[in-house]
Amino acid sequence: MLTLAPDIDVLVRFGRALADPIRCRILLALREAPAYPADLADTIGVSRTRLSNHLACLRDCGLVVTVPDGRRTRYELTDERLGHALDDLRTAVVAVEADRTCPDAEDKGCC
Repeated sequence: MLTLAPDIDVLVRFGRALADPIRCRILLALREAPAYPADLADTIGVSRTRLSNHLACLRDCGLVVTVPDGRRTRYELTDERLGHALDDLRTAVVAVEADRTCPDAEDKGCC
């Protein structure tokens, strides 16, 4: 019998990362280019503390890595294929149902 547990775990982890708009914005920004936390916070418009919490989540999910750069730390996607996956996912969802929106997280149902 074929087991899909590892594949499902990976997709769940990716889905959790994408479930938050701030994490989505971080991933999309890093898709464009590696960045330093202070620059990401300014670009995304969140506090550095809040950004740090989201970056920790993305690191724990294995989607971003830190790269030492002198006394600073730069963030980048773990693999360039993640950027391609984000593009493919975004365009596929738009192509299928461009006029749909997901209900708020407070709603019982979700897409």
